[in-house]
Amino acid sequence: MNADAEVLLTTGGIEISGRLMEASNATLFGKVSLDGVSSDCVYKPIRGERPLWDFPDGTLAGREVATYLLSEASGWSLVPPTVFRDGPFGPGMCQLWIDSADVSSLLDIVPANAVPTGWRRVFEGYSPDGDEVVVAHADDERLRRLAVLDVVSNNADRKGGHLLISADDRLYGVDHGICWHTDNKLRTVLWGWAGDRIPEEAHEVLERLERELDGDLGEQLCEYVTVEEVLAARRRAGRLLRTGRFPSPKRDSRAIPWPPF
Repeated sequence: MNADAEVLLTTGGIEISGRLMEASNATLFGKVSLDGVSSDCVYKPIRGERPLWDFPDGTLAGREVATYLLSEASGWSLVPPTVFRDGPFGPGMCQLWIDSADVSSLLDIVPANAVPTGWRRVFEGYSPDGDEVVVAHADDERLRRLAVLDVVSNNADRKGGHLLISADDRLYGVDHGICWHTDNKLRTVLWGWAGDRIPEEAHEVLERLERELDGDLGEQLCEYVTVEEVLAARRRAGRLLRTGRFPSPKRDSRAIPWPPF
């Protein structure tokens, strides 16, 4: 399915019908069509990217594609099909649109005394009314897998709003424009497993990713991120394998994206 979606996204004609105004960079909604087949899509042209002090200008679209390729190499397919292509406003990223259900079954802000059984606490705070609340997430296999990939890709913006659940109950992560930096920039709302052992299945996936980042996958990624960034991702995969545990947030770093949702 992903191969067919990639062909559609890469070679189909794009017709823009709107813009997602809450996005910080130009994020356009439309339809991509090819030979009578069409699908909703998101198109993010490079010319609509807002410059960031710590990421080179014009690279965010490529980072989104690189994260999709990493997800596919893992076998977990946690990122919607994403390609780099020319479009109505120039080169950019084009991604299959996912109609998402409510994700509060996986991640939510709840009263401090009402965290669902088995959920993982991330951080505490106060509601606008002054009540104690907790940001927490489910102890869910799909979220754990995504947390592993976020460590490898060094995701600096894993917000709750960047999680989607499709109609067939599949979890997807989106908005990966600020990943792959060589410095440690992991910012996520999925810290609930900090210090815990990574799942057994992740060992095999990380071993494969470490090999492939040093091979064909690494060469492919170098079309979208730098060699240094690919090598840094390989080191992060190796570190996860050696420690066998999810990392913990550093006290001197901003470990939670803001806003978290």
